[in-house]
Amino acid sequence: MSTEAPIFALWPDPSPAPIDDETLIARYRRADTPHLRMNFVTSVDGAVSLDGLSAGLSGGPDKRVFGLLRMLCDALLVAAGTLRQEGYRAVRLDQRRRAWRRAHGLTEYPTLVVVSGSLRLDPAQAAFADAPVRPVVLTRHGPPAPPGLTAVADVVRCGADRVDLAAGLAELRRRGLDQVLCEGGPRLFGALTADDLVDEVCLSVAPLLAGPGAGRITAGEPAPVRGLPLRHVLLADDGTLLLRYARG
Repeated sequence: MSTEAPIFALWPDPSPAPIDDETLIARYRRADTPHLRMNFVTSVDGAVSLDGLSAGLSGGPDKRVFGLLRMLCDALLVAAGTLRQEGYRAVRLDQRRRAWRRAHGLTEYPTLVVVSGSLRLDPAQAAFADAPVRPVVLTRHGPPAPPGLTAVADVVRCGADRVDLAAGLAELRRRGLDQVLCEGGPRLFGALTADDLVDEVCLSVAPLLAGPGAGRITAGEPAPVRGLPLRHVLLADDGTLLLRYARG
């Protein structure tokens, strides 16, 4: 695991020295119970992307935490639109992160889980075709699977008019995938919030002003306001804030 991108603890328990990987792992540790964690990066003025991609907001510290959170999860949850727009490739980890997972009783790679109400997916996309672990697709009843999709992924149907996310998460937990990391997109975040399924939000704030045009990290129909206590504040040497909010 990389020791680049110095990160300092501001709150609680501030530290004048950069925190190492083991301390960072402890800050983002796996939960003791089934848990859904969101991970997003945003600009200071709330943009979810630059030029349509989140990569424009992400620097070294954010990428360091991004890789760490993937290492810690059992399943990586993403909406089909984000999978296409961000050009997801197969979910792979470097040798050191795979060794950490083996040492902690986990499979070498997390399972990719894609949420798609329409099943407009390309089985030839590297995220499916090159996956080291067979992905799971959560969809609703009705739309036929495109040719070849069932050869490269498990298609799980839950819900009639829309994907039943609670039922989908229950199916993942039935498969032993208790620690779920969601990387979006905004509409999936909004739907999970509306269904009160979000346990944690890890938010990187890039020191950039994106200006008008880009959307927020959440989208969709209005939902009840929900409290989510702040758990830690980290600061990277490039000015990126790394915030973690989680239920008790």
